[in-house]
Amino acid sequence: MLELRNISFSADGKQILNNINLTIDDAKFIVITGPNGGGKSTLAKVIAGIITPDSGQILLDGQDITNWSITERARAGVSFAFQQPVRFKGVTVHDLITLASGRDLSAAAACEYLSEVGLCAKDYIDREVNASLSGGELKRIEIATVMARKTKLTIFDEPEAGIDLWSFKNLIDVFEKMHREIKASILIISHQERILNIADQVVVISGGSVAKIGAKEDVLPELFHVSTGCRYFQGGNA
Repeated sequence: MLELRNISFSADGKQILNNINLTIDDAKFIVITGPNGGGKSTLAKVIAGIITPDSGQILLDGQDITNWSITERARAGVSFAFQQPVRFKGVTVHDLITLASGRDLSAAAACEYLSEVGLCAKDYIDREVNASLSGGELKRIEIATVMARKTKLTIFDEPEAGIDLWSFKNLIDVFEKMHREIKASILIISHQERILNIADQVVVISGGSVAKIGAKEDVLPELFHVSTGCRYFQGGNA
């Protein structure tokens, strides 16, 4: 279980997160949504350890990890998938998936993860994770590495970004399979209604605070209750 207690963060004189309190139970599928600029991605980075909050506590299974590094959190079972995946010159796709899994992974086993995310494994397994790959290809490879890690908490920051040739339905299928088979918590930052529709719980972040939280059946009708769109999204930047 992950607990955020009174998390606040500011940058350049602007309050980004303001007294966030949030509990993520084990094996839950959580989607965080809300207007652009509302603090969603910052919150995800605080959980992952990329950003240190100005105040508050982060507890993982009752242990205070507020000041833990990214590496320490990764070892404790927290994974983070960036909105713009990192490129690694000199590292092959097979190398990357093997490193992520933490075990000696055969090429055939690594290929299974690539197939899960809609890539023809034989075309990618020996390629370098460098500029020759498109943004969409990198995104799918990153999701394959996260699947291989099988951590207790996986965070995705707008995973649909850059997914162009791979059908959106397959992305949804991957998340549902991860949730079903790994039986771990998945936290996704997203505006996409189809991702929101498969969540156990939806959290709306607006103006750096939790504006709404609850089961999708309770939150989604209010989010999409008028044809002009979600009232929490109004005024957000493109």
